Amino acid sequence: MWQARTWCAGYDAPPLTTAGLRKASPLAGIHITDIESAINYWRAREPSPDGLSLPAPTAALAAVYAHMVYHHDSEADEATMPAQAYTAWLAWYQSTPDTPCIAICSTSQGDDWCKGCGRSFEEVQKWTEMEPTQKRATWRRITAEGTAWRFNKYAERAAENKNPAPGQWNGRPFQ
Repeated sequence: MWQARTWCAGYDAPPLTTAGLRKASPLAGIHITDIESAINYWRAREPSPDGLSLPAPTAALAAVYAHMVYHHDSEADEATMPAQAYTAWLAWYQSTPDTPCIAICSTSQGDDWCKGCGRSFEEVQKWTEMEPTQKRATWRRITAEGTAWRFNKYAERAAENKNPAPGQWNGRPFQ
């Protein structure tokens, strides 16, 4: 068993920049809700063979989840998380949409925050360089805020383009 709290970290709020703007932490952790989602992904993908035992990926994630709940942690440190649990989490992560973009980027028009997806200019520019945990921290923030057009005015655009082919938008190539 792991040492208590070796791979879990408490979560308060994203750090503030000097301008007071929110941004994803460079060392973002894996939030407990992502662990829950990954467990459910694996439960659907590899159901329990007998209704009692858990397949290896689900068991690894469940151990992390139990540890987090016991210690009242809301984030797990990816660097010290057990390898099998992190691998299972990454498999779930790869099944999620990569970017919150809905192809209406107001940062290209000079806005500091995109009205379409809710990301900051810096997040939009550095998205391809960000680690999965940093991307998930951004997704959590914009989902919690719920103010971006992807969640209201253009929600149908986000729903239509759930799993696009690379370089495609609604079946059409990006121009």
